Amino acid sequence: MPKYLTIYHHLVQRIQDGTLSAETKLPSETELMQEFEASRGTVRKAIDALQEKGFVRKHQGKGVFVLSQEAIEFQFNGIVSFSEAHRRMGRHAVETDVLSCEVHSASAELASLLHVAQGTDVTRIERIRRIDGERVIRDINYFVTELVPGLTADIAKGSIYQYVEETLGRQISYAKRKIEARPATTEDRERLDLHDMSHVIVVTNDTYYYEGQHFERTESRHRLDKFQFTDIARR
Repeated sequence: MPKYLTIYHHLVQRIQDGTLSAETKLPSETELMQEFEASRGTVRKAIDALQEKGFVRKHQGKGVFVLSQEAIEFQFNGIVSFSEAHRRMGRHAVETDVLSCEVHSASAELASLLHVAQGTDVTRIERIRRIDGERVIRDINYFVTELVPGLTADIAKGSIYQYVEETLGRQISYAKRKIEARPATTEDRERLDLHDMSHVIVVTNDTYYYEGQHFERTESRHRLDKFQFTDIARR
């Protein structure tokens, strides 16, 4: 086994057994070099592997810090709003910041994605989700305005699905969902606490009413170390 992997596995074991607890600083490169009798390049390679796997994060000028391994679970086998999902998070403090709530004319590209005519009114909402004080999700929602009328920033701060079902009286039926890793954009880096992470996990939802109308397209951009996505498969 390469030396850097030996160091990596030793440090992972200390993180998992609590010897190195969340938010504590990793020993310095010099200390690790002495402990494992390894070169600086080998130690750095081990630390890079830890960061890649979500065990630590680097803070420029401050050192390397251990990340919490208690990832927040999102289930794929259902359609829930963030407000509904966060009630399952228990001890986590959750807040929503609404950055914008505006009606736009759909571009040709967006119109095609939403199956509407170009120029159709679409309500664009951008929200930041804070969990335990950190900005970890950036939601960009597009709603066909005619199908979801009356949206406001106050409604967006709570549950839009609750508004759709209880106020508008519409039945949400199903969603098509895709998940992928993408490079973080300039806006992601400005609006999320990504630290040194170069990628985000993007979940795209296209959601439909019972009658088959495509009323929503949402792109949720997640900090990759904070979440795990699960499903239940049946044969």
